[in-house]
Amino acid sequence: QVQLVESGGGLVQAGGSLRLSCAASGRTFSSMGWSGQPPGKEREFVAVINWSVDRTYYADSVKGRFTISADNAKNTVNLQMNSLKPEDTAVYYCTARLKGSDYDYWGQGTQVTVSS
Repeated sequence: QVQLVESGGGLVQAGGSLRLSCAASGRTFSSMGWSGQPPGKEREFVAVINWSVDRTYYADSVKGRFTISADNAKNTVNLQMNSLKPEDTAVYYCTARLKGSDYDYWGQGTQVTVSS
């Protein structure tokens, strides 16, 4: 059973920073990442680490501001969020994909609110 638990969300003023963390169960993943769902909108891609091709990917809106990283065991993924903007306000979900699968697992999400 795959489990993803997010933490680190909260309230922050524009220009501030937050660090989100996702703790995953002990499985072998091909990728882990983050998606965000702004209020009243659909979920959208934010960032991902794909270990199958050893690459990271970012949404254009967060390039240069957000950084995704993982620990050596690849069971914890972090999202360092700098220079936050009000439009970054969203529920952020940790995602993970098992090797040999095209199904994404999702955590319960953590709220990030950026005030003006």
